[in-house]
Amino acid sequence: MNKILIVDASESDRRLMSGLLVKHGYKPIAVDSMEAAKEKVAELPPGAVVVAAMKFTGGTAQALINWQKREGYKFPVIAIVDNLNPLEIADVMKDGGAVNIIQRPAIDKQLVETVGRYAKPENVVLALSDELILRRSDAFRRIEKSIRTIAGTNANCIIFGECGTGKEQIANQIYIHSSRAQKPCTAIEAGGAALVGQHDPATMRSEMYNRIESYFKKADGGTIILKNIHLLNFDKQSVLLHILVNEHPDVRVICTAEPELLKMVSEKAFRPNLFYILRQTSISVPPLRETTEDIPSIADYLLTMYAQKKRQPKKRLNASAIKALKLHPWPGNVRELKDKVLFAAFHANGDTVSADNLCFDKSNPDISENLTHRNPQEERNKIVRAYNRAGTWKGAAKLLGISERFLYQLRKKHHINSNEMNEA
Repeated sequence: MNKILIVDASESDRRLMSGLLVKHGYKPIAVDSMEAAKEKVAELPPGAVVVAAMKFTGGTAQALINWQKREGYKFPVIAIVDNLNPLEIADVMKDGGAVNIIQRPAIDKQLVETVGRYAKPENVVLALSDELILRRSDAFRRIEKSIRTIAGTNANCIIFGECGTGKEQIANQIYIHSSRAQKPCTAIEAGGAALVGQHDPATMRSEMYNRIESYFKKADGGTIILKNIHLLNFDKQSVLLHILVNEHPDVRVICTAEPELLKMVSEKAFRPNLFYILRQTSISVPPLRETTEDIPSIADYLLTMYAQKKRQPKKRLNASAIKALKLHPWPGNVRELKDKVLFAAFHANGDTVSADNLCFDKSNPDISENLTHRNPQEERNKIVRAYNRAGTWKGAAKLLGISERFLYQLRKKHHINSNEMNEA
């Protein structure tokens, strides 16, 4: 909800403008003086607009514009003019002054339309909590069961999954439901600057070693969540391995990693001994394109959060939006779904989000359903899942990245027909 600052000496016109703006979804702030205007400008969020009379108590629209320039504020100012004196209008609009004018006698006709040209969307930052979003797929029911099972032990764990699948939320849930929940939990980004360091001659250890060791001391008795361990370089792997093997810290380590970690281990780009210490147990999180039945419930959760953040009635997805969301390949998974749903909710008129409100990027990583090195059952599941998403065998072939002819051969091989569209 965009904030609009009204600066006008006329109490009746301030009330009129405030009422019009509230009716059209804006949040007006009305003041009558230069001193109050300066105070409120400093508090305005991005996307706000200032509507200022040519003259008001202690100042003018031009004076307020000049003050904004000196202070570095760039909120667009719309000037209210009492008459159409060309000289006054030219003066207030010259050299980066007012962006537009409103005639005072025509406030009721011009205000909302003019403000709408300059008010920019307010940035709604929606951070997902540590709670798991309720989902209906069998895959996530199994994950919920694994969380409870693993939380009841002290085993280290690696959570595998593509970017944006919610691995961190799962890691936090293991911590929250574990016996270590009353002890500290420290989250570290494996590829982040926090683990970068140089040799420290004073201690004969690297700064990196001291820093990693300090994280374990800080989390004594608790948990370290090490995010994206596939980004650990060999030096960091060696330090971490040394601390775990030789210092035996009383800390449980829960890691997240993208599937490429397994290939790194086989190619010796990630130390196998460290890998097996960290992977005493594991959870694999499927990509969103393989659990499209979860999309409506995740989207509903996001729309609920959005409505609460905006203090507006909750919007819902119609059938066209749900179909479009299920057909998208989701290379960014739940994180990408969140962005698409919020964008659509902002641009939807009324309380319904349709496919027309959705905007999908055309430049995406290649995440086609690759059938290479799959066992027969996995291969069959991929084919059925692709058909369920696309609704046609031609579309399924496109999703799988193979020809329709080759897909036909695979269908014969696995005895798949169109009646199986609700399988997998």
